[in-house]
Amino acid sequence: MSRLYNFSAGPAMLPEEVLKIAADEMLEYKTTGQSVMEMSHRSKEYQAIFDETEAILREVMSIPENYKVLFLQGGASSQFAMVPLNLLNKSGKADFVITGQWAKKAYSEAKRYGECKAVASSEDKTFSYIPKLDKSTFTPDADYFHICQNNTIYGTRFTELPDTGNVPLVADMSSCILSEPVDVTKYGLIYAGAQKNMGPAGLTVVIIREDLIGNAKDFTPTMFNYKTHADNGSMFNTPPTYGIYILKLVLEWIKASGGLEAMKIHNEKKAAMLYDFLDSSKLFKATVQGKDRSLMNVPFVTGNEELDAKFVAEAKSKGFLNLKGHRSVGGMRASIYNAMPIEGVEKLVEFMKEFEATNA
Repeated sequence: MSRLYNFSAGPAMLPEEVLKIAADEMLEYKTTGQSVMEMSHRSKEYQAIFDETEAILREVMSIPENYKVLFLQGGASSQFAMVPLNLLNKSGKADFVITGQWAKKAYSEAKRYGECKAVASSEDKTFSYIPKLDKSTFTPDADYFHICQNNTIYGTRFTELPDTGNVPLVADMSSCILSEPVDVTKYGLIYAGAQKNMGPAGLTVVIIREDLIGNAKDFTPTMFNYKTHADNGSMFNTPPTYGIYILKLVLEWIKASGGLEAMKIHNEKKAAMLYDFLDSSKLFKATVQGKDRSLMNVPFVTGNEELDAKFVAEAKSKGFLNLKGHRSVGGMRASIYNAMPIEGVEKLVEFMKEFEATNA
């Protein structure tokens, strides 16, 4: 068996070391006589796994004590409703920066529950940049200010956070969490689907400042109330037990690899290698320019749809998987999350040079 290079935007590749440990422990976790998949979430054996996962996540991300960590289900898309249901509780107003499909969906959902304003958008140029923000346009009494910190489809990211003053900053970090250090204290709430850098699909992580919990709208469903999960230690119902276990293994791998500072260096090196080639290529072109380029997701095109399709097909035959761009934009996209080794990007660039030589 040979593992190929998987450039999928998510579910994405996991570190081989993590998969090998999970394989070794599949039938029996330590000396419990059972698989993690089979454990009762109420058992002391599983509670130990759960507690270790939260502890190491807090350590790796330097999460302060006045923030709760919630392990939920429903994907980041469920947070598009949970955030306004729980946070639109004072002025009933919120601000959004529209930088892609997911930010747009979060905005559309929140408008069902309050007065929401798009303070800036990059839709005019197919979301290929992060718009400049004018603080004077921000709603001073907003209940929160929402951004999608890294835009998976379009390959952009916030390199500088908006200055929202006392208004809590809410960030969808699904495709960039654990890729570099972040100052959690600058956010009121962080949410992320796990299937990019954290583990398999099915787990959603929410990091929320405690003062933002407990004032949900009266009609909020019990399962959509953060207080429900905070009060019950994310055990109100059966959590995604196996996904949490894999997150623990991923976090242990990150810690052993040098932590988030090391992840940042690793990711910057991979991204620079790919962008440097794209910038010098006569055939391929990156769709994002300048400082807004994502470290995680690199979209590119040839300018010819037939040639794009040929490239994707030939790349697959050479062992480079899932390079087709999102259906809404076409072209190609290389997602190079933490688990993608430098060797994978090196070999992709080598293949791109060969393809260019025969097709330019």
